[in-house]
Amino acid sequence: MVGPVAAHSEDLDVIRAATAKFKDVNIALAEGFIRDPSGLCVSAAAEGLPAEWGAMGIHYINPGLLKITAGEPRVNGNSTHTDFTRPSVLMYEPQADGSLVLVGIENLVWIEAWSAAGNTNIPVFKGRKWDKMADDPATDSDEAHNFMPHYDLHVWLYRENPAGMLAPFNPAVTCEHHGG
Repeated sequence: MVGPVAAHSEDLDVIRAATAKFKDVNIALAEGFIRDPSGLCVSAAAEGLPAEWGAMGIHYINPGLLKITAGEPRVNGNSTHTDFTRPSVLMYEPQADGSLVLVGIENLVWIEAWSAAGNTNIPVFKGRKWDKMADDPATDSDEAHNFMPHYDLHVWLYRENPAGMLAPFNPAVTCEHHGG
C-alpha cells in the first residue's frame, strides 16, 4: 500500500502507483477522461516524421483537468496543471483484439494560461523542459494536433522507451492495430 501521494512528485514510483488504475480504460472513462475526439492514433509517420520514431498511441484527455474552454476552431483551455500523479492525458496502444494497453501519461498546459498565471519559464520535469507545441501553417501536418499553443510532456511509465522516458514518441509503441 502506497501512502498519500505527494503533490507534484517527481518520484516515478509514486507517479506509477497513482496512475496504475488507468490500465483499465473503463476506470479512466469513469474518472472523466474521454477519447480524443479526432479518433487518431498518433504516430511519427502520420506526422511526417521518421517512422522509426514510433508512436504515441490513442490519447484520452480529461477536459476538467485541461479546463477546456473551446473546441473550435482549435481546442483551448485554461489549465496550468503539472501534477503527473493526476495526468490530464493518458496514452493507449491499440491491440489486435481491440483492447487498449496503457503505455504512458502526459500533461499539457496552455501557453496563454501559463503566462497569464505569471509563469515566465517553460515547465520542467526531472530536469527536462516540456515540449512547446504550436501548429506551423507552413507544413502539411498539424504539429499541435488541433490544440492551441501549449507545452506538453510525455512520461512513458508503462512501455519502456528506447528514445528516453520523456521523449515525445516511443519506437516500442505502434498504431498498427488502430481501427480508426
